Amino acid sequence: MAAVALTVTGGDGSPDKKSPTQSSSGTGRSPSPSLSLPSRLPSELPSLPSELPSGLESLLPSLASDEVPYYMLRTGDCFDADDGRPGQAVKRPCAGKHDAEVVEMTELEGAYATDAALRKAASQLCREPLDTRAAAQPAGTVRGTLVQYPDPASFSVGIDKVACSLAADIGEGNRKLTGPLK
Repeated sequence: MAAVALTVTGGDGSPDKKSPTQSSSGTGRSPSPSLSLPSRLPSELPSLPSELPSGLESLLPSLASDEVPYYMLRTGDCFDADDGRPGQAVKRPCAGKHDAEVVEMTELEGAYATDAALRKAASQLCREPLDTRAAAQPAGTVRGTLVQYPDPASFSVGIDKVACSLAADIGEGNRKLTGPLK
């Protein structure tokens, strides 16, 4: 238990001699706050846009599902990918069936104006962690890698995350990982 003592003194170091109810003014009234309420409330609330501007929906997480933009994944997250929704990932428990697991999240540094330049830089960032982690897996477990990176427009607004993932199959394959990577 702690105790705090507070001593209030006047400006000269001596205790203030007036009681809290005394005033140096001659009126004897203490000022009181005034409160006023608007006489009329607005009849209508402002309307919000019903849709996001074109292209922004892939940058925001869907609150109704486990689908998130790839850059919101973290190392160790397991997910399913959908070729029809690039840049999105549906988070899955690692103990169940899933397409891939994030081995490392990293960030791009520098300036890149084209998709080819971004792809090359992202692949270089992922090469070593993916090779190292793939070598530690039982034979036949991992059949591919997945490197997710921003497109030039997203990179220009500050999205610089790269997700380096190992996958059971890529593209047309139907094999799944069934547990966390080693």
